[in-house]
Amino acid sequence: MLTIFAARGLIKLELTRALRNRKFLFFSVLYPSLLFLLIAGSADSTTKIDGTGLTLPTYMMVSMASFGALTAVLMGNSERIAKEREGGWVRQLRLTTLPGHGYVLAKTASSAVVSLPSIVVVFVVAAAVKDVRLDAWQWLALTGAIWAGSLVFAALGVALGYLASGDAVRPITMITYFGLSILGGLWMPTTSFPGWLQDIAEWVPTHAYAALGQAIEQSRAPHAKDLVVLVVSFALFTGGAAWLYRKDTLKA
Repeated sequence: MLTIFAARGLIKLELTRALRNRKFLFFSVLYPSLLFLLIAGSADSTTKIDGTGLTLPTYMMVSMASFGALTAVLMGNSERIAKEREGGWVRQLRLTTLPGHGYVLAKTASSAVVSLPSIVVVFVVAAAVKDVRLDAWQWLALTGAIWAGSLVFAALGVALGYLASGDAVRPITMITYFGLSILGGLWMPTTSFPGWLQDIAEWVPTHAYAALGQAIEQSRAPHAKDLVVLVVSFALFTGGAAWLYRKDTLKA
């Protein structure tokens, strides 16, 4: 019972800290919507992207919602955890009733909650400005799929936070962040890539992540390959986070 209360208290603290960070809220909630307007603002709402059957605004809506969620869970977790390790906060938590998995779970849950507004804001902007229209079940399914899929990258954020120190974690995270965004096709359709780069992009987890939303927009089931990529990535990231956490614990 004490463990549950400790976990709840940490989640509440994490949410309060995130909501007070205006810079973080701008880049995770508002920035994706601004990028959507920049990329799709003047785009033709009838011309469809080759190989997708989706218009550019519809395609980029899912891409930018995924990008916003990625920003919230990856950037929010990695740097904060690394700094907390250096500041001794994680060491202090180990003296409480909160177990290691509770700490990781609290970090993941709080970042996932913050990612939800970024998804919704992109959807609202796309519907209001570019007249994107979907059925009610599609809006709900898109929100749920993108939100749930962000847990894959929340786990990656935790792993990166334990991988590097406070000074080194930012460049590592930024390289990972931009690499996943570009190769995954979140900033531009992968159909514009050279053939060899398209082959690589198909195995990038952010590509599979956005493909879930695109499948919902197309009213079809997601490809099994995309689901496998996400499941395997989640297993690798969570496994890596758990191993790095135990390693950090032994050091302490």
